[in-house]
Amino acid sequence: MEYLLTTSGLTKRYGRAKAVDHLNLHIRPGDIYGLIGRNGAGKTTLLRMLSGLASPTEGEISLFGETGRDARRAMSRIGTLIESPGVYPGMTAAENLKLKCIAVGIRRKHYIEELLELVGLADTGKKKVRNFSVGMKQRLGIALALVGEPDLIILDEPINGLDPQGIAQMRETLALLNHEKDITFIISSHILEELSKLATNYGIIHRGVLLQELTHEELLARCSERIELHTDNIRHTCVVLDRMNIQNYKVVDGDTIQIFERLDSGGEITMQLAKEGIKTLGISVKNEALEDYYLNLTGGKQNV
Repeated sequence: MEYLLTTSGLTKRYGRAKAVDHLNLHIRPGDIYGLIGRNGAGKTTLLRMLSGLASPTEGEISLFGETGRDARRAMSRIGTLIESPGVYPGMTAAENLKLKCIAVGIRRKHYIEELLELVGLADTGKKKVRNFSVGMKQRLGIALALVGEPDLIILDEPINGLDPQGIAQMRETLALLNHEKDITFIISSHILEELSKLATNYGIIHRGVLLQELTHEELLARCSERIELHTDNIRHTCVVLDRMNIQNYKVVDGDTIQIFERLDSGGEITMQLAKEGIKTLGISVKNEALEDYYLNLTGGKQNV
């Protein structure tokens, strides 16, 4: 099975407005898929459809190789934490987990203790959930999503409201579950820099449209330090670069080349181009931050 989950033309309308617009998603087993988008981009609506909490207006979801009604049945293999965890504040973490276990028919001895240990809540004892920190409640939400041994867990903004220590602990917990339990994750967030420390793949969504899907390596390559060179003859420029034994470059458009090596050789490059009669229209070293890349892709800071 190449893909654990795909969507084809997935669309959700509310009246005339499209919250999700003909979206095609591709998630492989073992991915930590970071779904990136501003608030209101359509992330939560998409995740609700993927988890069976909302019905698409159009399109299809393929899950574990199944489509249609079979895919709906396969949604029992998904754990979810969408928006805030649904917990009983007057109960302990263990009591909340016990209710979920009863609901899904799990009565295995020490199962609840194992879940609490796994998410770092083993020492909460008789402490009521109403007295938990935001991070502790998020961890409990993940424990609840783990009940039933899901193959896929969907998390909507799991680091919202967490302090830096809580974010680091959440990241460690998710990485552990991915590596040791072989759980695939879809994690939505508008905080690209934080997701970049965890995700293996990304989908960037804006106004309900999936703008890009790319791997972690592809994202870093697009944001890496580089020479941006503009000339009046791209084809001849490539010949000159090859002669200079510069191989790690990419032609972007009709007058732009990005060079990812020998970043201190800008002067030498322009001299060689001049000798060949090629006019340098502009040359600069750029290092785009992940957040800047995302903002530029989605229309700049004015659209935040």
